Amino acid sequence: MEKQLRKITELIGFRYFLMAVLILTGALQFSLMFGDVKGVTYDFKPLQLAPETIRSTKTIEDTVKTQQEREKAANAVTPVYQFSEDVAKQRAAIVTSLFDYVLEVKADIESRKEPLAKSDQVALLRKKLETIDFEQMPVTFTDTQLENLLIQSETDLTKSSTQLSKLVNEYLNKPIRTADLPTAQNEFEKKIRAQRGYPDKILGTVVLIGRASIIETETENKEQTKASVEQAKEAVEPTRILQGQIIVQEGQVIDNEAYRQLELLGMVSNKASMKPIAGLVILIFIQMIFMFILFERLETDERKKRNALLVTAIVYSLSIVLMKFIGIVADEFDVTIAFLFPTALATMLVRLLADDRAAVLVTVMTAASAGVMFQEGYSSVMQMEVTLYIIFGGFASLFFMRSVEKRSHILQAVGVISLVNMAFITFYLLMTQSSYGISELMFYFIAAITSALLSGALTMGLLPFFESAFGLLSTLRLIELSNPNHPLLKKLLMETPGTYHHSVMVANLAEAACEAIGADGLLARVGCYYHDLGKTKRPAFFIENQMSGVNPHDSMPPETSAEIIIAHTTDGADMLKRYKMPQEIIDIALQHHGTSLLKFFLFKAKEQGKVFDEATFRYPGPKPQTKEAAIISVADSVEAAVRSMKEPNAEKIHKLVRSIIDDRVQDNQFDECDISIKELKCIEQVLCETLNGIFHSRIEYPKAD
Repeated sequence: MEKQLRKITELIGFRYFLMAVLILTGALQFSLMFGDVKGVTYDFKPLQLAPETIRSTKTIEDTVKTQQEREKAANAVTPVYQFSEDVAKQRAAIVTSLFDYVLEVKADIESRKEPLAKSDQVALLRKKLETIDFEQMPVTFTDTQLENLLIQSETDLTKSSTQLSKLVNEYLNKPIRTADLPTAQNEFEKKIRAQRGYPDKILGTVVLIGRASIIETETENKEQTKASVEQAKEAVEPTRILQGQIIVQEGQVIDNEAYRQLELLGMVSNKASMKPIAGLVILIFIQMIFMFILFERLETDERKKRNALLVTAIVYSLSIVLMKFIGIVADEFDVTIAFLFPTALATMLVRLLADDRAAVLVTVMTAASAGVMFQEGYSSVMQMEVTLYIIFGGFASLFFMRSVEKRSHILQAVGVISLVNMAFITFYLLMTQSSYGISELMFYFIAAITSALLSGALTMGLLPFFESAFGLLSTLRLIELSNPNHPLLKKLLMETPGTYHHSVMVANLAEAACEAIGADGLLARVGCYYHDLGKTKRPAFFIENQMSGVNPHDSMPPETSAEIIIAHTTDGADMLKRYKMPQEIIDIALQHHGTSLLKFFLFKAKEQGKVFDEATFRYPGPKPQTKEAAIISVADSVEAAVRSMKEPNAEKIHKLVRSIIDDRVQDNQFDECDISIKELKCIEQVLCETLNGIFHSRIEYPKAD
């Protein structure tokens, strides 16, 4: 599987591989979550009998009812009227002006030398009265009425004008609305007729003028009325169909109103809303975008990025599948069995097999998806208690499982997760303010513990499968490989005890140096245990295993000796592959000598007068690709060189370590890994300090007599 995945990524490139994995993951997630968001729909028509009691699955505003209530409130608003005090004076002034015009025309006629015919007099007065706006005084006089006005004396006209204008002024000082106008005019006519002093011939004309003078004194303020209407509408609370509200009882007729509400809720098959589906697509898109950014920017080699991506995608998908299964059986229970979901499973697996950032992301993604999948029929968007439950449980495992060197550490984390789960369950039960029986309380707290136990058990159970399938190297796997009872380590100890001791010493040096620069010290230690495994093929050809003092290389051509020594890297890698060891360990076995030169045998060949290509005496490589491999290559050479040194002291060790590192740098052995000069200086210091501790001067005890 590892080879197939490598071929695929090499063929299409990591970015396209990443996109393909995310598309497949998103499609799987959508197919599993689709049924949880599409909602409940019914296929029926109005006036049918309801097959069951139908309740609203969400809270939604009934816009039709809301509009009806607002219109009702608007119609109930009393118009705002405004009284005008100036109307009385204005109307009285118009009455006075009308009589003044009559007096002016009468004076004009009387001042003429030649008398005018009555028809001309009437025409002259009518023309004069036309200057009064008809809208202000909507009255039309007959010729007889005008003629009667002209024949009245100046005194009678003046008296009539004064009396009528005063009456108009007094009467219009009270509120009169449009609807009350006919009654007011009739009442005013009675007042005119009740007064004395109007000549009989013009009484009808005075009544006509008086009635025309009465208009509205209190008119509607449309702006204020409109504001009152809007205020009344805004005061009406929206009418809502509430979650769980019964729309129609089982066996009842689904009338038009109930059918309209079901359509509004999207519970009728042909009216089902696509909004939740679109919302689900957006949620999945956001999740996949975050995963894309995370793995696109992950700073590690392509193989590790690919494996981390696949692990995260598979673990997340398995979590969705598990949620789906729990959701299917949830309807059979009266309690929220979603609390049985292993809150920290995805977090712990991704934390152990990928990295912390991916674990945080998958925790949030799992929680969000669980909130949607576990939502009950009458919850809103998400089941928030389940979402928070998974977030707290997952984060508890992140905070309390920082260093996993034993499987017992997972069990310790499970204990902490149990406490966090139970604390959240307590919060949930208290916040619901409901009464729970003993059996329900026991279920919820047992569910909290079961969730934590399942998280730990499934993590330990699934971990080996992921490690085997993707060739992953977790901390727990490294701890297992460091066990001296491992078949390869037992083989190394039994067949090459000198090499075994050398490997342990190199492991101590490499681990200390790695930890000093922030590299993986545990990986370096375990890699050192196996880095010289190839020496078990020809133990006697390596000086640390030559107990008899006989060195077979003394009687061999230098090129043959070099071939045997060089072969231990590839031999070791082949043996590790046969035992299906992690690729990181195999790489260390191949890279711990890089392409360095076997100077001893090259010089020996030259002394014998033989001419060889220098490549004959170089290791095949590759050069160290990681900091751990680079450090092991230095530690391996340093340990062997110091062990062969006579009377080592701090100064000699320091010079030796520096010369070995400088030689590797000048030989370009570190060109393919991201180790810096500053880190090499730090490694040099740590190696010297560790070697001084190992090869310190010892007290010479006196010999016994």
